[in-house]
Amino acid sequence: MPSPALSWPVALLYGSLRLVGRCPLRLVHALGGAFGWLSWLRDGRTRRIAERNLSLVLTQESAENRQRLARASLVETGKALAEVAAIWGNRPEDALALVREVRGRELFDAALAAGRGLIVAAPHLGCWELLNYWLAAQTPLAILYRAPRHAVLEPLLLRARGALPVEQVRAEGAGVRTLYKRLAAGGVVGILPDQQPRQGEGAQAPFFGVPAPTMVLLPRLAERTGACVLFSFVERLPHGAGFRVHFLPAPAGIADPDIGVACTALNRGVEDCVRLAFAQYQWTYKRWPNALAPTAAAAVP
Repeated sequence: MPSPALSWPVALLYGSLRLVGRCPLRLVHALGGAFGWLSWLRDGRTRRIAERNLSLVLTQESAENRQRLARASLVETGKALAEVAAIWGNRPEDALALVREVRGRELFDAALAAGRGLIVAAPHLGCWELLNYWLAAQTPLAILYRAPRHAVLEPLLLRARGALPVEQVRAEGAGVRTLYKRLAAGGVVGILPDQQPRQGEGAQAPFFGVPAPTMVLLPRLAERTGACVLFSFVERLPHGAGFRVHFLPAPAGIADPDIGVACTALNRGVEDCVRLAFAQYQWTYKRWPNALAPTAAAAVP
């Protein structure tokens, strides 16, 4: 399939990604971390969202500790933005060479061998773009994505993520039907489980003890197809040393017909991942647009 055409400004951006992608990962992370520090010092909207999110979920922590984690989160977010260049701007084989370890590989292999379809739930944690590459290098893969607000960027996403054979499926009616068909045939699909659902399309379920809008698509796919569900993320190792892939089993109840039970299990699966690399979660994402008071308290792992 030919690569989508890029407008000249986007082509220039893509060329810049390829240029930065040739730098050592340690330098890329240093630049990204510096950007994150500047974002913290600027004290703008991004910092305020991270501080607000962490004040909701870390009610047992001191204000000083929450500040420390919010600052670390912004630094890690800067690294995440910069490393997109290292992934998209490089050959897939070069990006995949940065993977140093795969934990839970036996879960992934067993799910493939079962042949009843596999849903990989990949939260906004660590380097999820590298996870797309890793999965596509193992097996035919379809990933669900939401079109960017600026339509001019969509061809860039399709080209960058299509460096390996990946079926990229828009989060709309026809795309969802494609996922059902692929799972029914024993295929593998990747979904961001903590994506903010559109108005009227989600359910409220606790996330770190705070009710949050939660997608219902993934639990319904699991219930109706009988597919296995695994949670996965790619952890960023210190000092630009590379990455570690994680696979975790889904909590019980993720395919429950009761959507409240299923969404609670879904969010618990995301929590299980986040606790392994707390600062690398995208705490700058407005996960609670109309947050309620916490019903439980989370502790720093």
